[in-house]
Amino acid sequence: MGMVTDSAMVVSAHPLATAVGVAVLQDGGNAIDAAVAVHWALAVVAPWAGNIGGGGLMVVRDEHGTVHTLDFRETAPASAHRDMYLDTNGSPIGRLSLVGHRAVGIPGSVAGLYVAHDSLGRLPMSRLIQPAIDLAERGFTLTALEAKELNSKLASIRSASTRPSIFTSKATWVAGDSLRLPELARTLVRIRDAGPDGFYKGLTADLILAEMQRGGGLVSRADLEGYRPIWRKPIKGTYRDLEIITMAPPSSGGIVLIQALKAMEVTDVKAMGWQKAPTVHRMVEAERRAFADRAELLGDPDFVPIAAERLVSADYMAQRMANFDATKATPSSQVHAGDPLAESEHTTHFSIVDEDGNAVSCTTTLNGSYGSGVVVGEAGFVLNNEMDDFSVATNTPNRFGLVGSAANSIAPGKRMLSSMAPTIVTRKGDLFMVLGSPGGATIPTSVLQTLVNVVDHGMSAKQAVSAPRFHHQWKPDTIRIEQNAITAEDSLALVRMGHALKVRSPIGRVDAILVLPDGRLEAGSDPRGDDAAAGY
Repeated sequence: MGMVTDSAMVVSAHPLATAVGVAVLQDGGNAIDAAVAVHWALAVVAPWAGNIGGGGLMVVRDEHGTVHTLDFRETAPASAHRDMYLDTNGSPIGRLSLVGHRAVGIPGSVAGLYVAHDSLGRLPMSRLIQPAIDLAERGFTLTALEAKELNSKLASIRSASTRPSIFTSKATWVAGDSLRLPELARTLVRIRDAGPDGFYKGLTADLILAEMQRGGGLVSRADLEGYRPIWRKPIKGTYRDLEIITMAPPSSGGIVLIQALKAMEVTDVKAMGWQKAPTVHRMVEAERRAFADRAELLGDPDFVPIAAERLVSADYMAQRMANFDATKATPSSQVHAGDPLAESEHTTHFSIVDEDGNAVSCTTTLNGSYGSGVVVGEAGFVLNNEMDDFSVATNTPNRFGLVGSAANSIAPGKRMLSSMAPTIVTRKGDLFMVLGSPGGATIPTSVLQTLVNVVDHGMSAKQAVSAPRFHHQWKPDTIRIEQNAITAEDSLALVRMGHALKVRSPIGRVDAILVLPDGRLEAGSDPRGDDAAAGY
C-alpha cells in the first residue's frame, strides 16, 4: 500500500513541489491554493515539464461536489496558418514544429493560475508564488533522473536559444549538482508584483518578443496580451457505480478514457484476469477505435463542432465495438472514425485533496521535454513546442506518432488538441479517486489501466500505479508494452490473434489519490519518476 494520510494529500512529480503544496494546506490554503503553489514550484524544480512557458488543464471538484474545468492550453499565434510547416510539395519541413521559435504556442500557464486562484483560491497569490521564487534563487539539487533529462536536451537548448542560460552553463550535469535559476526568480518576482501583466506585458513580454525577433518566431505583443484561459464544461461518464469527471476538448484524453471504459464495462474484467490475453485484447480494440475517433473528430471546440456527449455514450461505444471479434485483432487499416452524428511524453501531473474534501487534478506541459528548447533570454524560462500538437499535415504523424485531420489543423488563435486527461472519480456522490498522468498519447490509456486496476482488480493505489502498462493508439498498429507487462504465454496468445507487440521505455507517471472506505487517503505516486506524496 502507498502512503496513507488522514485528511489531506499532495502527489506531484517532485518532492520539493509536493512539500510546497503541503505547507500551503497547513497554512490554511485550500486544494486550489496548493495546486497553484505546486505549479509555480514545478516551473522551477521540474523545468523539463513544469512551466510558465507552457499550458495545462485543471479539473476541480469542490467540497460541495461542484465541478470546474479550466483550459489554459496554449493557442496558435495570430500569424500562424494551416500549412506553415510544409514545403511547396506539402511535406513537413524538418523539425520546424518541434524545435526553435516557430514551434511556440502562446503560453497559458500564468493566466490560468491567476484565473483559478482568483475564482477558487483562498490565500494571497504572493504567498503561493514565494516558495518558487525562493527555490529559484537558492537553487535545488538535481536528482539522477533530472540530470539525465537535462543532459539529453542540452544540444537542442543550445541550438534553439539565442542567448546563453543557466541550463547550458555546464557541459554535463550530474546528480547532486545545484541548479540555481536567478533569471527565472526575477521573472517570478515580476509576476508576483504585477500579476499576469508581469508576464504578458512589461519587461517579461519585452524579453519574450526580443527572443522571438532574434529567432524568427511568430509570437507578437497582441498574441501575449490577448491570451485568455477558458472555463469549459467537463466531460462526464460512468464506469460501473462510479462517475468519471474529466477534461473536454481541446483535450482528447477524457473522451478516449471514457470510450475505453465504456467498452470494458460490459464485460467481467476481473474474471477475464489482470493483463491476460482476453483482457488486453478487448482493451486494445477499444483503444484502437477511440484513437481513430480522436484522429478524425476532435479539435478545439471553438473551431470545430464536437458531439462529445454522444462520443462517450454507452450505445455509441456498443456500436463502435459491434465488429469486435474476441478471437482476433482488427487491423487498424480497417478501423475508421465512427459517425457520432449518425502528445510529450514530457508533461507533468499532480493530484491534491484538502481536509475539506476539495480536489484538484491538474496536468501541465511544454509538450516535449524542455519544450522548443528556446530559453527566453534574460528571463530564464523555457518556451513550449506545442504547435506540434496540431495536425501539421493531414495523416502526418506528430512526435507521439498521432495522426490527425482537418479538425485539428492550425488556425490563428486555435488551441491544439491534447491527450491530457486530468480526472476526478466519485462514487455515489463522494470523492473516490483523483488521478492523471504525463505521457503524450499514452495518458488516457495509463489513467484507464490505473482505474481498472483499482476498480476491477482490487489493487491499492500504489499497486495500481506501479503495475506495468501497455498502450495502443490505432496507428501505428502495435501494442506497446513495458517490460514484464504481459506474460510470454499471453503475449503469444495475442500474437496468434493478430496483434503486434513491441517493448518500450516506461509508460506514463501516474499520480493518484484514492479515498479509502474509512475516509483516509492513500497515495499512488509513480515509481517511474521522482514522484512524491506527502500529507497529514
